Amino acid sequence: MKTVISLPKIQKKKLPKGFEGDDNRFSETLVEYFLKEYTEKGDLVLDIFAGLGTTLFVAEEMNRVPYGIEYDETRWNYIRENLKHKENIIKGDAKKLVEYKFPKCDFFLTSPPYMSKNDNENPFTSYTTKGSYEEYLKDYVHIFSQLKQLMKPNSVIIVEVANLKKISGEVTTLAWDVTKEISKVLHFEGEIIVKWEDDNSGTSDGIYGYGYDHSYCMVFGNK
Repeated sequence: MKTVISLPKIQKKKLPKGFEGDDNRFSETLVEYFLKEYTEKGDLVLDIFAGLGTTLFVAEEMNRVPYGIEYDETRWNYIRENLKHKENIIKGDAKKLVEYKFPKCDFFLTSPPYMSKNDNENPFTSYTTKGSYEEYLKDYVHIFSQLKQLMKPNSVIIVEVANLKKISGEVTTLAWDVTKEISKVLHFEGEIIVKWEDDNSGTSDGIYGYGYDHSYCMVFGNK
């Protein structure tokens, strides 16, 4: 397993105008890289924080079978309208994962909704309810305990996440905190640093955002 990779930060799939100011997708190149590395044609690929569907769309294009959950109805509708396997995207809550009766999956890739340590809106309800950073981290144990039941033995689970840096200089060690919680349930096999490349490398917010030009893919095994 490589510990550092470099990928172009691009999106080939254009979004409808309604999403132009709310595009928080990870790059399609990330999904392509890991699907080539860990899966074969026909494998079942799961993303329980589907967002705008990047994992699912790329999986389908690469002849894998996508499954996913999205909490936000507008985003769920967008994915469902554009996915061939329409029945495989559920509008639901990741905290109720086992209720949705997914088949055992071969591979998991997601980027969860982020939260800073002093925020008070719950990312797992699409920021529509109140919450705390402590509750948010505890929810990872609950969610990934259920995920473990849905993954085949020895399958690979990858979570793309970053630390967060605000303009004030305050840093939330989100990548480390999330990994610590998931490691209570799944075997942590190491991190892959993803160095992002695009034409905006001189921006003060960083290529990736949050003041950084990189993120982390935390690799877990269902052992």
